[in-house]
Amino acid sequence: MREIGVDVAVIGAGTAGLAALRAARLAGASAVLIESGELGTTCARVGCMPSKLLLAAANGLHDARSLAARGIEGTHALEANYAQVLDYVRRERDYFVKGVIEEIDALPAGLLLRGEARFEAPTRLLVGDDTRVESKRVVIATGAGPRVPDELKVFGDKLITSDDLFELRTLPKRIAVFGAGPIALELGQALARLDVEIFMFGKGGSVAALTDTPVRDTLAAALADEFHFDPDAKFDAMSLEDGAPTLRFKSADGEAQVERFDLVLAATGRAPNLAPLALENAGIELNEKGVPLFDETTMQCGKSGIFIAGDCDGTRPWLHDAADEGKLAGDNAARFPNVQSMKRKVAFSIVFSEPQVAIVGASYDKLDRQMTVTGEASFENQGRSRVMRQNRGLLHVYADAKTSKLRGAQGCGPAMEHIGHLLAWALQLELTLDEALKLPFYHPVVEEGLRSALKDADRKCYEERSETPPALPAAAGC
Repeated sequence: MREIGVDVAVIGAGTAGLAALRAARLAGASAVLIESGELGTTCARVGCMPSKLLLAAANGLHDARSLAARGIEGTHALEANYAQVLDYVRRERDYFVKGVIEEIDALPAGLLLRGEARFEAPTRLLVGDDTRVESKRVVIATGAGPRVPDELKVFGDKLITSDDLFELRTLPKRIAVFGAGPIALELGQALARLDVEIFMFGKGGSVAALTDTPVRDTLAAALADEFHFDPDAKFDAMSLEDGAPTLRFKSADGEAQVERFDLVLAATGRAPNLAPLALENAGIELNEKGVPLFDETTMQCGKSGIFIAGDCDGTRPWLHDAADEGKLAGDNAARFPNVQSMKRKVAFSIVFSEPQVAIVGASYDKLDRQMTVTGEASFENQGRSRVMRQNRGLLHVYADAKTSKLRGAQGCGPAMEHIGHLLAWALQLELTLDEALKLPFYHPVVEEGLRSALKDADRKCYEERSETPPALPAAAGC
């Protein structure tokens, strides 16, 4: 048995783990990085980058075909070569993975340990069957993996996850997609725009994690224009018949419907990869889902020398937060017990479907409704959105009725990846509606829809206070 002693052991070589390792070493701690799976991070290998590559190809085909409405002829004949599309996705995906692997390869010899880690004690890890690590502090950064509901396992080898999709050599004619979160929406719409017949089934009515009902319903209606989409699907039966996944359910008009598919895609979210760690030996408290209880401002688990970061903590499953959490966890692990708190950035997520989705700041269902005003803007008649033929969507911004401070926003529509950033910055800077409205808005841009929502909220705030709003510069036309 090989014995190793270090200041900090980081379990997981993903985005959070690499950030934790860099931070710990920069703070002067000796450290090791432990990884049992493929190198390359979730984002680069199976997440953000390959999904956006597939979307880019699908949207390119969709947008080209849409040119007919602008008088451009011949685009109806365009079609996707599935083998070449998937090969392109993998080649570009491998480019991003290569960059991560090169960073790991550049680490000093002996710093990377390959094998599955598990706790023998709070400061002792067993890696594989041949290495024991005595570590004064530990950072858990093991990421998350696809969650597959038990009821879908009836489909056997016809069931794939988002991790499997990018390894297909071609695409079949029909796929049933289970899930209505970011992964399902992005991949399902991409497949539909590549001419795969898609049936998407959600559960409980949730769509893209939106809690604002009008925004959610606007998005659901837009998606249902492109493919079969039921956010609250109920099934009479699921089975594998003659090798084909078969679903029996009621259609929107109540008629019994039977559909057979070539594949089933489980895109029902991801769950923390914590089971192999033997956390019962770590001496830390866990929640009802088996995830360590921790302080989000320090990433410390209780008062222990164990820290957690990234998707495995079950809070903010986004790369930018994984990087921030890893840096914070690694730095605090190196400096333990002199742990420092950090004010976290505004919570902020985007779904890259069309319409895009942005959720920023306080969740709508957590706000005090009596103390909150909602500003609204529709993109149906918004000038630039109509020019782009993407005039679908609804934006809601939330502000404190008394102070006019922005509290959050949920929206679907064009350019939400950009509008979402502007809103996240405004919330991070703690701007009021008046302060945000004094900032410049160009014309014609989609961001003018944001100004419309801000103005609507501002007017409602002044009405709540029975005050007259200040005069603002005249808005450009359209």
